Amino acid sequence: MTTKIRTFGIVILLFSGQLAFGQSNQEIAKEKVMEAIELMDNGELSKSIVLLKEAIKLDPKNIVYSYELALAHTYNKDYNESIKVLKGLLKHKNVYDQVYQLIGVNYSYLEQPEKAIEFFDKGLEKFPNSGILHLERGNMDLFAEKYETAIKYYENGIKVAPNFPSNYYWASKIYCNTTEEVWGILYGEIFMNLERNSQRTAEISKLLFDTYLSEIKFTSDTTMSVSFCQQMFMDINSFSNSKETKLPFCMVYEPTLLMSIVSEKEINITSLDRIRTTFIENYFKMGHNKTHPNVLFEYNKKILESGHLETYNHWILMKGDEDAFGIWYEANENKWNAFVEWFTENPILIDQDNFFHKDQY
Repeated sequence: MTTKIRTFGIVILLFSGQLAFGQSNQEIAKEKVMEAIELMDNGELSKSIVLLKEAIKLDPKNIVYSYELALAHTYNKDYNESIKVLKGLLKHKNVYDQVYQLIGVNYSYLEQPEKAIEFFDKGLEKFPNSGILHLERGNMDLFAEKYETAIKYYENGIKVAPNFPSNYYWASKIYCNTTEEVWGILYGEIFMNLERNSQRTAEISKLLFDTYLSEIKFTSDTTMSVSFCQQMFMDINSFSNSKETKLPFCMVYEPTLLMSIVSEKEINITSLDRIRTTFIENYFKMGHNKTHPNVLFEYNKKILESGHLETYNHWILMKGDEDAFGIWYEANENKWNAFVEWFTENPILIDQDNFFHKDQY
């Protein structure tokens, strides 16, 4: 009995050893890659490349390891070597959009924009729902100062990948420098919710504040104006083609905003908090949420009902006037802490079925 048990035990150990040996290459490769990524992040690119090559030998079918090797070459400014590695992955069964993206980026660094565009376009053909490929393709037109085509790529990126922040970022920057600032305001605020704590978040915060400041005017003690959009025309054919005619969003947004500033005398972070709060109250009171539903305004209403909209508004606009925000924060630290806790647990919910895009209107 004892012999049989020991024999059975040895068989199990041997079998386990074979399983462990069969898995060990992958496990070792994974450890090497994790170490390589840490080295890469610390700028030790040569050591990272050595480890990644070792990992690929141990687990050659893992496309991610080869991608990381290409990325290390890119960081090392060896763009042609990176492209060579990446092109070898294009027929891999698990190829993904970032492979095409990085090829295009490398060609951009090599100052070959036509080749970059070629691979961004090929990537979009294969991965039409890639937010990052729409971003890169838009960036090519942006850098060429082709703003109208750039914005189309960014906005298409928002449609197909509504949780990807960067397309909102660039769309906001472009629109806030046109006559159609309303879209820049909305895209920018959504961006800040998706990417909450970055340098870009601070940049958009200031952009939104400055846009409000420049487009809300007090022309006298009793008159004021807002100018966030000019596309207020309506298609006359819509009257005959539809029983219900939806007003252009501009004809809803600007009058509602104008109603929300009637008791104000100046624009600053405190008055903008009141304006934005009153705007949300008016938008829903007037039923605009039914004719022109908006995921951002729904979220603002949720924040209002939670009692945190004052703090949220100060967060959105804080970089526009940091001194004023600092004074407010010192007097409202408890509100801020409560908001941060709530905000962390209640992010804006955006997905393929619930997102904002100007073409909705």
